[in-house]
Amino acid sequence: MNTSRSAATLTHAMVLAAGRGERMRPLTDNTPKPLLQVGGQALLDYHLQVLAGAGVSTVVINVAWRKDKLIQHAGTGERYTLRLRYSDEGDNALETGGGILRALDWLGSGHFWVRNGDVYSDAPLVAPPLGPDTLAHLWLVPNPDHNPAGDFALVDGRVANEGDSRLTFSGISILHPRLFAGCQRGVFALAPLLRRAADAGQVTGALLPGIWCDVGTPQRLQALDALLRA
Repeated sequence: MNTSRSAATLTHAMVLAAGRGERMRPLTDNTPKPLLQVGGQALLDYHLQVLAGAGVSTVVINVAWRKDKLIQHAGTGERYTLRLRYSDEGDNALETGGGILRALDWLGSGHFWVRNGDVYSDAPLVAPPLGPDTLAHLWLVPNPDHNPAGDFALVDGRVANEGDSRLTFSGISILHPRLFAGCQRGVFALAPLLRRAADAGQVTGALLPGIWCDVGTPQRLQALDALLRA
């Protein structure tokens, strides 16, 4: 196994923004979830601003529900100093894994950022050194009330499926196209691919600093908005 590691310079990213947002209804009946406002601007704006600040030049956004509004809001990306491309999934979103696979040709040949469109974080994006065998790097957070059992364990910088102290995946990651080797286009989740790679020792991780919120319900959205306006 090649264990050499080098600092990562990532120019491509994807924001996952195609979901319907059922738990956020009625707020999402006419508005895509990433356009919901917190602290005076859309969630999507925070994502694009932090990606631009990290040196990213091209961002792919997958779209489905109310895609016209999202595309109209973000446009070409010029105001964020980014080039935006839209992966249109039609009327039915492809879930996390299927959405990324569909857009993979636009994401370059190396590691790329991925951010869930319905999370908020004020942490700056700093890519760690990534070995050539690293298929994913995940940022994890202490378990929130809505996910008390956590998702993964973090042991000496490696993400594992089993462990005593489990943490929650923040929805912020770096992935490599080889994570999707052998996948067929269609609807599928990202988590099984991450678990398979973790079992193979190909997933690294770190704790995410600062404020983080999975904006999955109107109550969480309201609480985050109050925090950011305080």
